[in-house]
Amino acid sequence: METYIGIDYGGTKLLIGEVDGEGRLLSGMRFETGKKSQGEIVKHLLECLEIFKEKTSLEGRLAGAGIGIIGISDCRRGIWRSMNHEPGEDIPLASMVSEILGVPAAIDNDVRSGVTAELLWGAGKFSRDFIYLSVGTGLAAGIVADGRIIRGANQNAGEIGHITVKSSGDGICPCKRPGCAELTASGSGISRNMKNRMGECSTRLSMPKEDEPVDVREVFELARQGDCLCKKAAEEAAMVLSEVIENLVRTTDPDTVVMGGGVMQDTWFLEQVKCRLHPSTVRGVKNGIRLSDLKPAQIGVIGAAAVGKLYVQNAAQKWSKD
Repeated sequence: METYIGIDYGGTKLLIGEVDGEGRLLSGMRFETGKKSQGEIVKHLLECLEIFKEKTSLEGRLAGAGIGIIGISDCRRGIWRSMNHEPGEDIPLASMVSEILGVPAAIDNDVRSGVTAELLWGAGKFSRDFIYLSVGTGLAAGIVADGRIIRGANQNAGEIGHITVKSSGDGICPCKRPGCAELTASGSGISRNMKNRMGECSTRLSMPKEDEPVDVREVFELARQGDCLCKKAAEEAAMVLSEVIENLVRTTDPDTVVMGGGVMQDTWFLEQVKCRLHPSTVRGVKNGIRLSDLKPAQIGVIGAAAVGKLYVQNAAQKWSKD
């Protein structure tokens, strides 16, 4: 049995796991993150990988590895370019991982790792043209057209959190533009709106400390119960997200829209989004707007392994053209 190592490095946690060729997580280890610079993150990631290698007995024959990581990655060259939208240092992280594990390794950003998992083991089983929309702390998309993942000339395709829509707020995004969708339709956006609008109307929400995020699950639960402020924030997020979906549908013409990320695990919120979609706009989405069938707690590490599997399957020369 061939297996693949998935390395999922996020803002708060690092997951490393062995995944089989069918996308099943066989074993894994979790590490805390929170490092502040690219250099610190790379050092920590490689140290944790050594620990995983030392303490884990693999169940299969290791064929490859993949890294799904925050920020911007150049998958064609195996380089991690930056941890956010600011310029960073080009680090050959794929070759560093390959040296430790002794197998080919590839890298992509965290959302495109998720869409790679969907391509191999999820929506890709019945669709060659779909969108994977990740609504978590931030907002981003992975786009598959004719069975191929769209990455773009600068590896930035799918950064739909930074498109503006008419329903979005007027705050300034970290990308320096006002009115980005992520300011409203994401975990961080909902948290920001709740804090900024306190006093506008009543709420029973338990407000956290200034440097801590609002619990979006509690926002949705209270919104269902009619809480004034929570209902406003949830409905605004749903409206912005529906506009984003409609724009993507008009742009890429998918037959399936897959919703992923922690925010979308609330089925009430998903229905709020769907009921705001114009039927004529989404009539070609014959497979519907649907939650991912992949487990949300595992899609990061499974997606990273999928990046490794796809790289091994395609070989480096073909991968560079994808």
